[in-house]
Amino acid sequence: MSEIPSTQKAWIEERRGSPAESLRLRTDWPVPTTLKPGEVLIKVQACGLNPAGYKIMGLFPNFLRGRPLPSGMDFSGVVVDANGTEYSNRLCKSTKQGTLSEYVRLPTSHIVPRPSTITPLAAAGLATVYLTAYTALVELAQVEAGQTVFVYGGSSGVGLAAIQTAKARGARVISSASGKNEAFVRGIGADEFIDYTKEPIHKHLLAHPPSPKFNVIFDAIGISDPSLYTSSSAYLAPNGVFVSSGPFPKDASAPELWNLAKTVAAISTPRWLGGTPRRWTVVTDLYSREKLEAVHALVAQGLLNPPIDSVFEFKDVVPGYERQMTKRATGKIIVKIDPSVD
Repeated sequence: MSEIPSTQKAWIEERRGSPAESLRLRTDWPVPTTLKPGEVLIKVQACGLNPAGYKIMGLFPNFLRGRPLPSGMDFSGVVVDANGTEYSNRLCKSTKQGTLSEYVRLPTSHIVPRPSTITPLAAAGLATVYLTAYTALVELAQVEAGQTVFVYGGSSGVGLAAIQTAKARGARVISSASGKNEAFVRGIGADEFIDYTKEPIHKHLLAHPPSPKFNVIFDAIGISDPSLYTSSSAYLAPNGVFVSSGPFPKDASAPELWNLAKTVAAISTPRWLGGTPRRWTVVTDLYSREKLEAVHALVAQGLLNPPIDSVFEFKDVVPGYERQMTKRATGKIIVKIDPSVD
């Protein structure tokens, strides 16, 4: 392994705004030099982009975000300083912003070895979406074989991870996406498909209620509009659960904030006051070593396989985010940081 430099290239969030407004490629960002016990230094091979990245850039002011700081969440890489730990192999997980950089420092509790069944580029898109799906469907909804799961937003990164995770549990999966993505969503594993562009999904399900009703509805997009939940007694079983990846407004506009306020009211109003008679819960506490290892095992068995939409060079992070913001991506968007990696 070559000598570790003192500075590195890194995409730094400098201000609130779109990725083009917020991000700047720095060539003088310091490489971490001091490792605490249990931390390792990793040379990053690739980084997977997530919608949360550009949403955080656009919503949170500097004083809440702690800018300037490196952007990015997921990665694959190689340990270059094991710092007395057991790690010296390739890795595939980060939990905090900072992986759109050549080097990153992390505790070993937040990383696992990359499964030999997937490439570094595929591994870079694993962590956040598959941990979200695992938390939602295995921990919160406790999906069992033979149950029916509806995934709202099946062509999104979290959505495709949810479809694969539900199928790995033996569930029947119905999913929504735009009509042009039907073949992709079915190819991932969905048994049935609903085109959300024809009419709002809650209206479609009210007009065509499933039989039997869904055991689980998983909102993989994080919609701020509560309609899918407030109408759910028509299509979600009485003991079923509505799981949200987190109601997240698209922007700070008045309509989005009003929708978010309506969602908060809907999920907090008790049934005896007219609230929706179905359980609502949200994905939190995403990262743990146990969940990382569970996802690792499913990947190694070939049950989870992250499809890649496109790969961008390190200098092209902004175009990569712009591709993601079109919402036309089918699979993960990956940024290659080490040009020698395939």
